[in-house]
Amino acid sequence: MTEKKQTTYRIGPIRPPSEANSLLLQITGGCTWNRCKFCGLYKHEGFRAFTVESVKADIDVMAEYAELAKDYQCEDGTWNKRAALERLNQMTQEERNCYYLVYRWLVNGGENVFLQDGNSLAVKTERVVEVLRYLRERLPSIRRITTYGRAETLSKISVEQYKALKEAGLSRIHSGFESGSDRVLSMINKGTTSEQEITAGKNIREAGIELSVYFMPGIGGKDLSEENAMETARVVRAINPDFVRIRTAVVKDDTELWQDYLDGKFKLCSENEKLMEIKLLIENTEGCTGTLASDHIINLLQEVHGSLDTDRRKMLSMIEAYFNLPEFRQKIFQLARRSGMVTRPEDLELLPSERMEKLAHFAGSVTDELLWDRKMNDLMMNFI
Repeated sequence: MTEKKQTTYRIGPIRPPSEANSLLLQITGGCTWNRCKFCGLYKHEGFRAFTVESVKADIDVMAEYAELAKDYQCEDGTWNKRAALERLNQMTQEERNCYYLVYRWLVNGGENVFLQDGNSLAVKTERVVEVLRYLRERLPSIRRITTYGRAETLSKISVEQYKALKEAGLSRIHSGFESGSDRVLSMINKGTTSEQEITAGKNIREAGIELSVYFMPGIGGKDLSEENAMETARVVRAINPDFVRIRTAVVKDDTELWQDYLDGKFKLCSENEKLMEIKLLIENTEGCTGTLASDHIINLLQEVHGSLDTDRRKMLSMIEAYFNLPEFRQKIFQLARRSGMVTRPEDLELLPSERMEKLAHFAGSVTDELLWDRKMNDLMMNFI
């Protein structure tokens, strides 16, 4: 009996916003730790490491779809989108998802790949190297390959192993440090320490791989807000990562941290306290040359983005300009921002007067600060 040809490949649930146009290759599933109090993404599934053979089979399908899609590329480099997408009518829903991801990847340059899922470097380095080499062989247009990695796992990988990964094609590692405070890391059950973060970061940087770390303003709650910022700045200074990506903390109602909030063990930070943490981070990372990336809608001031070296003053000025607004104006902006109406405080001027009146009425009706913090957190859940 003839074996049925594989026509689909695995696609994991997450990738960083910066990898929006990347091809997604799943080499692991789930998370090796899966106990962080703020995360509920993998709570109902265990960690899986897929075999090299099965990952190669997925890559083969991707390569076949790439060849299929290229039939619709014109000589001038443009694409016959209608003809390319008409091919979808001949496919199953799962095949459509796989084909369209490859097609969209090619239309956007066909250069970047993201290895999924939450901790892909937990598998043996030799296996990842084999996958990377095969990936680049089958899809030679690739220029950048990135992945997620837990600091605890990354700290156990040697400089020599990282160099082997770089030689095989790994360009950048994203790691959710969340905080540099050991007290905060313990409180949210992150399963790692600041020393492991520093060890991992130094090894990755020494091997010449780009490092993108994530900082969560507000994840320490009110009690550890300043410590969250200052200790994260300490870790950033020790490593000087290429990117510090801001992911303002949102406490979701399907997590253990939400239960801690309901039980009174965790106090939500205000919008201003979270923004102050970003200010403290910038002020205390002098000498660092990486980029502060505010590349997510959950950040209050998304335009606070730039080099920690050359753009420090500009970013701090943006934050100061916000803090100089009247307190009630700040509240109106917070509400409008968390409702998806505006990006910058000055965008409020573009809203219709009727909309502004409704925003002002609601902002004025909530006088309890803790209730306001809760309402802002509730609105932010819509974007996670």
